[in-house]
Amino acid sequence: MKLILIALITLAAVAASATENKNIVCYVGTWATYRTGKGKFDVEHIDPNLCTHLMYSFFGINDKGEFRVIDAYLDLEENWGKGNIKKFNALKQVNPKLKTLAAVGGWNEGSIKFSEAAKDPIKRRTFIETSIEFALKHNFDGIDMDWEYPAQRGGDVEVDKANFVIWMKEFKEELEKHGLILTTAVAAAEFSASQSYDIPNISKYFDLINIMAYDLHGTWDETTGINAPLYPGPNDVTVTQQQLNVHSCVQYWLKQGAPAHKIVLGVPLYGRTFALANAAENKPGSRFYGPGQAGPYTRQAGFLGYNEICDNFKTQSWTQVWESTQQVPYAFNGNQWVGYDDVKSIELKTRYANKYKLGGIMVWSLETDDFNGVCGEKYPLMKAINRVLGDGSIPPNPPTTQAPITDPTTAAPNPTPPPGPEFKCTENGTFRDPYDCAVFYICNNNLKHSFRCADDLWFDIKTSTCNFKNLVDCKPLPIPPNY
Repeated sequence: MKLILIALITLAAVAASATENKNIVCYVGTWATYRTGKGKFDVEHIDPNLCTHLMYSFFGINDKGEFRVIDAYLDLEENWGKGNIKKFNALKQVNPKLKTLAAVGGWNEGSIKFSEAAKDPIKRRTFIETSIEFALKHNFDGIDMDWEYPAQRGGDVEVDKANFVIWMKEFKEELEKHGLILTTAVAAAEFSASQSYDIPNISKYFDLINIMAYDLHGTWDETTGINAPLYPGPNDVTVTQQQLNVHSCVQYWLKQGAPAHKIVLGVPLYGRTFALANAAENKPGSRFYGPGQAGPYTRQAGFLGYNEICDNFKTQSWTQVWESTQQVPYAFNGNQWVGYDDVKSIELKTRYANKYKLGGIMVWSLETDDFNGVCGEKYPLMKAINRVLGDGSIPPNPPTTQAPITDPTTAAPNPTPPPGPEFKCTENGTFRDPYDCAVFYICNNNLKHSFRCADDLWFDIKTSTCNFKNLVDCKPLPIPPNY
């Protein structure tokens, strides 16, 4: 018995050594405290031993460039607030090695205010000073910059990329004076990242670079696709489509000069859903007419947390399929379709991070794992990450059947055309379909890439982004008769 105990202690020491330099970065969507039933997620649901870094999401920036609190009632203690930040940072008493960061930005905070601050030395300084003051006052270990995205979504395409480098250089220098760290969450795919980041220079100033290798497919596409495939699939025939997988994202960042030890691979603890146009056509690349039904906790059409997915599998008749080329699962039930990640695919991605000696794994986001253990053990996806990082295992070689890279001059068009006459590229640029306000195209050397905005959004030609319909000026042409 004594020998067995010694062996177990030795194995634990080996596992601890293997993960010592690996990071497990956990974003927490603090708004999940307002969810009901089994979806309600508070600080007490966090297991601080499953993460090396906890990201408190989100804070913002105001028009003056000041760091701002978005939900003062939840975050702070003043005026009878709930004091969530204090509870969050108290988790370091449970795990003294844990680091907590204030994440600034996110999708809803947009890009314009960051862009305006980046080009103004006074606003840059204001943001740096107020951010550091806030971090020190509330016991955060650093700041996570989540500007989504420089030179996009209304940002300045001419100067954002360069200004972001200048701003982060200034920020890093000041943070280091106080022993604080600087991390970032970035667009993963080449066609987006190349617009936003001077990767060799920006990499100098971040301690960790969390690449968001998810939302690679969703209802903005023209056919069903899996949220975060590890490798390209059979339907990925154009150059842009070939970029929409984890492997392509990671290799792009590495080739552009980001140090492997700083790259933290982002994996999703959720899936993207679709409502199939024909329930009998249920493979990736199938037609759909809108987002899948909202889940009972997240209540967002086109999105299901892993906790909602696994609960659905227990209570409903879903067919689960492993997509061997892309190394991820998908499932369907009637006309409802979801591409997601499970324990197996998460393990493969973690082994992939080990293989390329990346800095670790990032998750978005902690509150959509099965944290209550409704489907079995608590936090099955997080525990899979910890387990694989600990044993240092690497994945097998990619499937030999993955789709070949297609030369752009011979790339096939997307299989689902817009409702009106076919749009033809006559010049380079981004264009909205004249017959469908939700459809847009990126034209490059007469090659057309087709996209569709998510449900309830239209493409805004002023900002080159999908936007709420009431904010978009679009009057679609009537589809010609007999078309």
